[in-house]
Amino acid sequence: MVISLSPIMLMFLFGLVGIGTVSVLLLLLITIWRSDGDILLMYAAKFGKSIDSLAGKVVWITGASSGIGENIAYWLAKAGCKIVLTARPTDMDDLERVKERCLEIGNNSEEDILILPLDVTEFDKHRSAVQQVLQYFGKIDVLINNAGKSQRAAWHEVELDVDRELFDVNVLGPVSLTQEVLPHMIQRKQGHVVVTSSLAGKLGSPNSRSYTGAKLAVAGYFECLRTEISKHNIDITVICPGPTFSNILFEAATGKPGETMGRRMSRSEKRMPTDRCAYLYCVAIANKLSEAWISQHPILTTAYIAQYLPDISRWLWKNYGMKSMEKMREGK
Repeated sequence: MVISLSPIMLMFLFGLVGIGTVSVLLLLLITIWRSDGDILLMYAAKFGKSIDSLAGKVVWITGASSGIGENIAYWLAKAGCKIVLTARPTDMDDLERVKERCLEIGNNSEEDILILPLDVTEFDKHRSAVQQVLQYFGKIDVLINNAGKSQRAAWHEVELDVDRELFDVNVLGPVSLTQEVLPHMIQRKQGHVVVTSSLAGKLGSPNSRSYTGAKLAVAGYFECLRTEISKHNIDITVICPGPTFSNILFEAATGKPGETMGRRMSRSEKRMPTDRCAYLYCVAIANKLSEAWISQHPILTTAYIAQYLPDISRWLWKNYGMKSMEKMREGK
């Protein structure tokens, strides 16, 4: 039996399909606009594994004395992880403070938290640092390469020594430390390596060529590692935060070697709360996401355009967006 529909009925059905499609798209756009992370990350935060699923894991955090790294430590302490806190030897007081706070709020004992001072640019010390962690805990489940340094200066005013410094901290430090940890993870046939990149690397943020270039480069290094290491059951997660409250601008480089910005962030700036950023960072780890974007809008919207409509994105920035990008970057 063949059912024939009148033209009016067909138009009505097509109209319903069209309305439904538009409604779904609008709902998706509203959801994206209200979120502070990419779609998969938001799904994982609502329906995926909780941070508590990391309980008992040995997690090594570099850059743990302040900012995002400090708050990652707090979330992992609450989850009952065993934690290695690493920062430069000059930040020992801050590491002690972070450890004390972890013990106050966390589900762990004094022996569950190891302070290991290490400058990630001192590459010759990485192997011995790995051995210290293995001697203390016996294993490394998750390595979080979070130590980093920012930079601000016009492209043509940056000296090459600044580029070298930023690459040492943001690229070669994570690469070298990961290279020393990998044999242990390969032997165990399990492990998780996490690296903090940045949305700046995806957007080509102005006036920070050394930082932007380094963050794009480190993502490339670890994408390469992902393709090689998957056969060993080792996961790679690249985290790309947007503007977030921290002290990163105080020690940010300029265009001249040895010079720093010395700028403190104002609480009135439009930036991601550090605690929220760290929470989503840990959600990405718990759910073993390959990449996660963490930012408020309009930076997050900008990242979507740059990722999926790159030529349109470049045209917009060229004709309308330079000053807007600078303001968004600085939380204005």
